[in-house]
Amino acid sequence: MIATNRRRFLSLGLGGFLLPLVGCGTPRSVLEERSYVFGTLVDVVAVPTEPAQGAAAMRSVGTGFARMHRDWHAWKPGALATLNAALARGESIATNPSIVDLIRGSTLIHRNSRGLFNPAIGALVGLWGFHDDEMPVGALPAPAQVEALRRQQPTMDDLVLDGVKVASRNRSVQLDFGGYAKGVALDWALDTLEGFGCRDAIVNLGGNLAAMGRRGDRRWRIGIRHPQGEGVVAAVDVEGREAVVTSGSYERYREQEGIRYPHVIDPRTGQPARAVASTTVIHRDAGLADAAATALVVAGPHHWVDVAAAMGITQAMLIDGDGAIQLTPAMHQRLRFAAPEPASITVVSAT
Repeated sequence: MIATNRRRFLSLGLGGFLLPLVGCGTPRSVLEERSYVFGTLVDVVAVPTEPAQGAAAMRSVGTGFARMHRDWHAWKPGALATLNAALARGESIATNPSIVDLIRGSTLIHRNSRGLFNPAIGALVGLWGFHDDEMPVGALPAPAQVEALRRQQPTMDDLVLDGVKVASRNRSVQLDFGGYAKGVALDWALDTLEGFGCRDAIVNLGGNLAAMGRRGDRRWRIGIRHPQGEGVVAAVDVEGREAVVTSGSYERYREQEGIRYPHVIDPRTGQPARAVASTTVIHRDAGLADAAATALVVAGPHHWVDVAAAMGITQAMLIDGDGAIQLTPAMHQRLRFAAPEPASITVVSAT
């Protein structure tokens, strides 16, 4: 297999995207900016009340994203890498306050997800080859190595916080906020834009989107890509301020002998979660939506709806490996499915 650069790969298949609003009224001046941070493409679209403020807002967002990319990166030199090295040595270390915030927020979500969202398994993610800018190729990790890490059972509850000092009761804890940090960054970006007077904006961070307000006289409309082919499976109009986050096996994966191994790792088994093609979550809290989308992939087609309920998620959709769609009643009310409508759609509620 030919190695694929992450930037090229991510430009080919993202979870969600902004759909054109045909016939919408002409909005005020629209500012658009594209960059590459967090290992993915980022698009920011804002409709400022004052052009000068809008330009300053876009600069502030770009600077903040670059700072987060540097501090929160799981496998390149930076504050998180320094913290992980200290945890592996069994040391307590003062770290960046923003990382402490990530730890606090993700620990609560970890508990509510019944442990299925677990940023402490960074060592397993790396062992499977997903700590690299290239798509992983070559032999799979040795089963004994995977099992040895799994048996250590690293969790967020192993961490001990004292102000900005972080220690761990388990040296196998290695933090990877890949399923949470992008959502947190989305929330921060909208807060920043709003602080500069941009109340109408949308941010697309690698297919995870968060929007507020409107564009012209219409709501922002987001298309959800079909995980098993080209095109859109459904669309949704953003109501007020919301995030639409998708996770799944098509985002990032490796293949061996025709079998696809996605980047989402089940912390219970140490293996990639392969039963789900994608999950999509809508929530006002983009960080929670990001983490929940990951947890529901791990939960699988038989348990996802109960995990969603435990996490406080009411709007979610799951597409399994056969293309069958399950979704919550609240999600069913929101989505507009593309024609022809998928043949297998089931509305499910928590037990």
